[in-house]
Amino acid sequence: MSGRSVRRFGAGLVAACALALAAAVPATAATTHATGTTSDGGTWIADVPSNWNGTLLLYSHGYGTLSPQDAPDPNTEAALLSDGYALAGSGYDPNGSLWALGSAVRDQFQTLRAVKKTVLPSRPRQVLAFGTSMGGLISALEDQQSNGRLDGALTTCGLVAGGIQLNNYQLDGEYALDKLLAGDAAKLVNYTSQGDAVTAATILNNAAAQAQTTPEGRARLALAMSLMDVAGWAPGETMPGVYDYAAQEQGQYDMEFVANPVMIFVETGRQQIEQAAGGNGGWDVGVNFAKLLSHSSYYAEVHALYQAAGLSLHGDLTALTRGANIRASDKAIRWLQQTSVPTGHLQVPELDLHTISDQLVPVQQENYYHGLVRRAGDKALLRQAFVARQEHCNFNPSELVAGVQALQHRVQTGSWDQVALPSSLETAATGLNLGDAAFTTFWPDRLTGDNGPFNPFTEGSR
Repeated sequence: MSGRSVRRFGAGLVAACALALAAAVPATAATTHATGTTSDGGTWIADVPSNWNGTLLLYSHGYGTLSPQDAPDPNTEAALLSDGYALAGSGYDPNGSLWALGSAVRDQFQTLRAVKKTVLPSRPRQVLAFGTSMGGLISALEDQQSNGRLDGALTTCGLVAGGIQLNNYQLDGEYALDKLLAGDAAKLVNYTSQGDAVTAATILNNAAAQAQTTPEGRARLALAMSLMDVAGWAPGETMPGVYDYAAQEQGQYDMEFVANPVMIFVETGRQQIEQAAGGNGGWDVGVNFAKLLSHSSYYAEVHALYQAAGLSLHGDLTALTRGANIRASDKAIRWLQQTSVPTGHLQVPELDLHTISDQLVPVQQENYYHGLVRRAGDKALLRQAFVARQEHCNFNPSELVAGVQALQHRVQTGSWDQVALPSSLETAATGLNLGDAAFTTFWPDRLTGDNGPFNPFTEGSR
């Protein structure tokens, strides 16, 4: 697969998630559309309805494109415009990596300034950041850098644990898959091209397919997938029972390698992060894999499958710990820390929405992020809500619009009241006549493979 094909694959996967509702609803006819440019040559777009309600949504799109977007999908765009919201968003630096964190926050705030000055008929009463996937991380970063420019932030399926955590838990799982099942055949970091990344992904995919045919292979796959926080509820399947470990592993395999095979997306994404950061931004050297697994919600599954297969879990974990030798580039870590890692210090209220079975951005990231915000002392500003649905960013417009309205309530009243509770969000969403909704009472487990600067294992539970 060529680099161009991989880029189309990545953009297509993100677009498929964002456009889960296939039939687009036309935007309100009486809408002013405007475009402009940012200082790095990027472009921005804005849409302002004739019935503007005074609120501007500054939208940050996800990974896979450097073209501007001001809404996650056409249906949600139409609903928001119909309700009177103005929309704006940039495409980030068009000359750089698809991991556009080096320019995104700057470009978004430049877009905000330009739209307020040249497009809006008057000063907005509220400006709310709104982001999807990688854009959810951008919105979280905009929150902590708001400095009076924002009134609130909404992240959806957000990569809120940040770029270093993403690199590390993915690398832990890929390393386990490579060492235990692929014979150390895959190059996992320091890619020189998208082709390098595709080759590595192909090796790992083939090793996983072979492993899934035997009890021993499935046990080792379960270990590798647990380190990557792979969800066990795959599309078209019934949610596995708490003690049905074989079904849990099958669901993880289907989610990671069958329903929406993501390894090529993950590996080519790593190459793009390395390109942006100037080197490898993840490590496994010094990681105690037994300790990681002992804290993991997947431990019972992995232990049971190893026992059934007659394998030594202790032996494999010891081998992983002894063999780990991947070091990060200091330069890359510094860049990621400066551009791609939230501090947890919020300046404005923030609502995070996440599906509970996400194959690209595990819902466990929300647990980690909650710990960051709590440690920073800003827990009162944050609310997190969850949708009982599979796949990345698989929200209905009803859920997204309800999220916007809940955040706006917090901004206008100064209190969350009950609006961010699952029952309240469900009632609000279903009352919009924009399709069904699936808000649920849920709290994610801890993030497995946590080697980043903040370790929630030492911070207590929620």
